[in-house]
Amino acid sequence: MSEDSVTIELPADVGLVLIGRNEGQRLVRALERLGPQPARCVYVDSGSTDRSVAHVASRDIAVIELDESAPFTAARGRNTGFRTLMDRWPDVRFVMFLDGDCVLHPDWLETAAAAFRADDHLGVVTGVLREVHPEASVYNRLCDLEWNGPVGPIDACGGNAMIRAKAYADANGMRTDLIAGEEAELHLRLRHAGWKVVRLDAPMAHHDAELFHFSQWWKRSIRSGHACAEGAYLHGEGPEAHQTKEARSNWFWGLAVPAASVGLLAPTLGLSSALVGVGYPLLYTKVLKNQLAEGKSLSDAEVYARYTVLGKVPQALGQLTFWMNRARGKRAKLYEYKDGNA
Repeated sequence: MSEDSVTIELPADVGLVLIGRNEGQRLVRALERLGPQPARCVYVDSGSTDRSVAHVASRDIAVIELDESAPFTAARGRNTGFRTLMDRWPDVRFVMFLDGDCVLHPDWLETAAAAFRADDHLGVVTGVLREVHPEASVYNRLCDLEWNGPVGPIDACGGNAMIRAKAYADANGMRTDLIAGEEAELHLRLRHAGWKVVRLDAPMAHHDAELFHFSQWWKRSIRSGHACAEGAYLHGEGPEAHQTKEARSNWFWGLAVPAASVGLLAPTLGLSSALVGVGYPLLYTKVLKNQLAEGKSLSDAEVYARYTVLGKVPQALGQLTFWMNRARGKRAKLYEYKDGNA
């Protein structure tokens, strides 16, 4: 029997919160893995205009449709789903948060729950997340490389993870005002409260990015820069200097270097162009060596290094957007970079 045909049953102490916005067939595939009538599941929809809600309606899953009384964010969806889940099933001890573009591995829920039961200090457990079609585009491939992080104790992970219900409740969940980076911000607070964040060396899910265009990658990179700037603003002065190193790198390579290279062309008689002509190849070489040292193939390391260098520009733009919005007292809107489907 192939993995695609297997449905899963949630362990008795596990609940699931599924969130989505215009995920279409990606959501259908996620639901099919859960079977026709999954128990202890909540789906939270953030204003979908496709058939996402209809896809869920035929299943025995609690559906929450967020209204527009507050901005749509993944954090708001997860918090709402968590409260609904705990109100209906207060005996749930561990909550799996799953994005609507992901399909769980059949063994993951029991594997993660067993890790929690064996260690009372575990607050967050994630596993190996892989892109379902990394060969479809270079942008999908970059996502696959991004998901493939180190195993063992980690500082933070993405939104697809199982969390101890008590830890999540004691932390008052995620900050709903963050349009991105809400997971890392929560995990920092959880670690400061004494909880551990761990990635198991076990398959967790397949993610379906469906990123096929440069413009999608560019918007996603702007979103990443915005999250970096906001994370550094909130916790950069703490003992871990949260995301300050990344923010400085984005400012330097994404804004300062190209601005100086162009702005100083006349007074330096063109010599300032060396800032780009020499600086970016040096950065590329540094990233390439680091990726090779981590065990990546030359092909993967080269792609990752190339787009890391290129990504400094949109990430700096994202940071600039954060600070400009903050100066004007405005909230940032969601950066939507996926193509919706029915």
